[in-house]
Amino acid sequence: MSVSIPINLADSGATEALGQALARALPPMGAAASAGGGVVLYLRGELGAGKTTCVRALLRTLGVTGLVRSPTYTLVETYVLAGLTCIHVDLYRLQSLSEIDELGLRDLVGPGALLLVEWPEKGGAALPAADLEIGLSYVGEARQATLTAATALGGKWLEDLGRNTSLSFYVSNLT
Repeated sequence: MSVSIPINLADSGATEALGQALARALPPMGAAASAGGGVVLYLRGELGAGKTTCVRALLRTLGVTGLVRSPTYTLVETYVLAGLTCIHVDLYRLQSLSEIDELGLRDLVGPGALLLVEWPEKGGAALPAADLEIGLSYVGEARQATLTAATALGGKWLEDLGRNTSLSFYVSNLT
């Protein structure tokens, strides 16, 4: 399954709106468990393209109230909410697959887990497959996000995202 939706992001506020909408459209954890475990989101893009901004807004909308740090140096940040464990991973600084394999990311994705991976292209086979992928790219002074469903669960996530009217300003083909 491969369904893609492009979204224009004029500024960081638009990137935050995307993260908020993704949180509100997150498939119920029961659906994820019946699909084999948790939910996996990959975020791709150059430095400064908005990956962490998007994740931070998503986590805040899900209910994370404390400090939301970029895992650039810690590699993994975990946030435990009622019925949901969010694991935010940044693979940018890692140089080998063995370093990534040592993180044990496949073991972290079980029922009630949301795995958010920045720089997944560095992870190879050490990563669980994505349900949804976001590619962030520069378009002049703005950004564009391309959301691609990689599984049926990811397709459901995109479908539910399409019902969110807060994004209609950024993309015409969601409504």
